[in-house]
Amino acid sequence: MLQQTQVVTVIPYYERFIAEFPTLGALASAHEDQVLALWEGLGYYRRARQLHQAARVIVDRHEGVFPRDAESVKALPGIGRYTAGAILSIAFDAREPILEANTIRLFSRLIGYREDTTSTAGQRVLWAAAADFLPRKSVGQFNQAVMELGSEVCTPREPCCDECPVAILCPTRAEGLQDVIPAPKKKTNYEDAFEAYVVVWRKGKVLLRRCEPGERWSGLWDFPRFPIVATRGAKLHHELAEGVRQLTGYDVAIGDHITTIKHGVTRFRITLTCYEAEQLSGRKKPGEFVWVRPNQLDAYALSVTGRQVAQVVTHRSLRERPANSSVD
Repeated sequence: MLQQTQVVTVIPYYERFIAEFPTLGALASAHEDQVLALWEGLGYYRRARQLHQAARVIVDRHEGVFPRDAESVKALPGIGRYTAGAILSIAFDAREPILEANTIRLFSRLIGYREDTTSTAGQRVLWAAAADFLPRKSVGQFNQAVMELGSEVCTPREPCCDECPVAILCPTRAEGLQDVIPAPKKKTNYEDAFEAYVVVWRKGKVLLRRCEPGERWSGLWDFPRFPIVATRGAKLHHELAEGVRQLTGYDVAIGDHITTIKHGVTRFRITLTCYEAEQLSGRKKPGEFVWVRPNQLDAYALSVTGRQVAQVVTHRSLRERPANSSVD
């Protein structure tokens, strides 16, 4: 959970997750929907699926006992060199180095490394430095300490060098190069993208589909969502109706615009336009689809944007659709 997410955000999710899945066996035997539902809001849902898969691998191949050698740990789904080193050193005091954002900055300054830290050569140098700095004992405490030192003292801007316990060893401080080392990251060039959500209604229920493997939110449920070119008028309505038909097999009549959401995913700045529609006819395409009453949407794991739209849909249904409560 701590990969790419701050501790303060993770804590309540971690507590709920451990309460629901207190053992590897409990997690391994859970349905993926349960895992994704508890992860909802943390983002990077691939982490949740890989954690679930890793638990199953440990139960199936390691008799339910977490492995203690680096190669077996790195063979688990979702675990790379950094995560393996963090787990093995902190949990088992194995002599394994770690390298993440805070320690990259710290070690770069401690060895005066001015080159690109993200390059293959830079990573090789910094992993070697992280290994060289390791003590012979209490490796877990040391690794946690260097992460904390990088986070709280050796900060990106205006590091607190006067408070640093290893300042006397630091060539970057000695030469006054704190603003130069580590080398600044290359600026990300963002691309604008336009997508649409269409909330399809039928007899007081809305249509959800499960995102398929390879899609952005694989395994999560979502309203029909697809890229669009047009942004207004008849061309947009035609594109929305055609997009729903291509994705679901249903013919729909496009209704009101209900909201617009702007958000970022990797290098894209996405403008997400959301419309309502009524199902007219058509036959469902292959795939997982469900018709859900708005007051039941909380039971389905959605992306952050999907949950935002679900809240709008629920609010609108209470205000405007009290009569649409007939059953199929």
